[in-house]
Amino acid sequence: MTSALRRASVVLAGGVAAVGLFAPTAAAADTPVVLACQATPPIGSAQTFNLNAGVNAAAPATVAAGSQFTVTLAPDALTVPTTVGGYSIQSISNIVLTVPVPANATLTGESLTGGSGYSGSASVAVNNGNVVLTVNGSVDGGGTFTLPALTLNLAAGASGSVISTSVAGTSYADPGLTFTATVPVSFFTVDVPTACYPATAQALSTTTVS
Repeated sequence: MTSALRRASVVLAGGVAAVGLFAPTAAAADTPVVLACQATPPIGSAQTFNLNAGVNAAAPATVAAGSQFTVTLAPDALTVPTTVGGYSIQSISNIVLTVPVPANATLTGESLTGGSGYSGSASVAVNNGNVVLTVNGSVDGGGTFTLPALTLNLAAGASGSVISTSVAGTSYADPGLTFTATVPVSFFTVDVPTACYPATAQALSTTTVS
């Protein structure tokens, strides 16, 4: 291995782990979410870390069977570190957050509101039973960003059922949050794909159907 490649491996081992140091900037969330993450650099071993995030969820406690209602999930603001261990985080990009369509309900619409601190735009789509929020832009190292609030329009299912929302994902191969970290290495930069899923099952909101 050349000296440049050895240096790249060291930088990525330290710099990639920096992504795990996202710091919440808002007050305590209604629901804290701990995500288990894995960053996979093109050189060196994959790095694992936990990302502490949070979501403020607004949903009715109870609804009548067959009735229409909304749930709004508003992620807390996060700050991207600029450096860790003397190495820079240039930016993160391609942020994708996935929320399953809740069981015991029918999704009739979805929309985004707000969001700040990133270049580009955000969009939402439904894919294979999931609602997928995508940010087609980037956040510079040191920048604070807030993902848009996601509103789900739902029709309640049968009486006696429970409708819960959550962040998707069960493993690094089946993530609920993905993004790419860009890390400068010597005279070039490398992109480091990162995948996260909830470390423990966590309901963001719960609605009982009466």
